[in-house]
Amino acid sequence: MTIEAVHHVQLAMPAGGEASARAFFDAVLGLPEVPKPPNMAERGGCWFELGPVRLHLGVEDDFRPARKAHPALLVGDLPTLVDRLRANGSPLTEGDRLAGFVHRWFVDDPFGNRIELLQPAA
Repeated sequence: MTIEAVHHVQLAMPAGGEASARAFFDAVLGLPEVPKPPNMAERGGCWFELGPVRLHLGVEDDFRPARKAHPALLVGDLPTLVDRLRANGSPLTEGDRLAGFVHRWFVDDPFGNRIELLQPAA
């Protein structure tokens, strides 16, 4: 038995935050929303997927943002995405350099969850 891949990462969000999630994850990050299965849609939240990248947001009654735990997303042109995030007013922090990556940033989603953005070296 071996684990082959991560299917998706789920972040928590407060109830009623779907419009803010769509405005950030779809419109700013460029991850299109996909429909949740009908039996799960009634719980609220949103799913965003692009190719193998699957980021799901689920409603948590006692919501607290994830400040340390986070997904790390690989980005082909991180400086352009950082410019778009700045224009959106998203809080950004530049990360330390890591071997194998030319850029590294952290951004908070609309709910305060931390997301790492990395651009691999060519």
